[in-house]
Amino acid sequence: MEIVSVRETPTILNNALNYIQKIWATENSLMVYEDCIKHSILSNNALPQWYVAMDKEKIIGCAGLITNDFISRMDLFPWICSIYIEKEYRGSALGFKLINKACLDAKKAGYTNVYCCTDHIGYYEKYGFNYIGMGYHPWGETSRIYKLDL
Repeated sequence: MEIVSVRETPTILNNALNYIQKIWATENSLMVYEDCIKHSILSNNALPQWYVAMDKEKIIGCAGLITNDFISRMDLFPWICSIYIEKEYRGSALGFKLINKACLDAKKAGYTNVYCCTDHIGYYEKYGFNYIGMGYHPWGETSRIYKLDL
């Protein structure tokens, strides 16, 4: 199993896009993911980045590194987002490997921290993330915000 950057391996773009949309997109957000992921390939900016976890040719997970995760704390970035691992592959540290790849790319781009917003308590803490407060989404929900020093 390996972590693959969509930007570094653009031949997987369509498969990665389809997978990420299947896992994360709603009917209203399909084009948000498509536009972001397609334009990330040729961007001169360090962000956004998208990653997939692969078991041979099969995509089994995903994550992103973006400027804002639809949350009120727009003063904080970059954000690790859209982390997902297929149920049968959970417990094999693939989530950590996705987070680690995003952190390496963020550090290489000169960032000293990464952030994530989530409702999960206990998962990100075991990788060194610290809870820093609540954030607010445009659709009226809240999420816990975590910070990791790189």
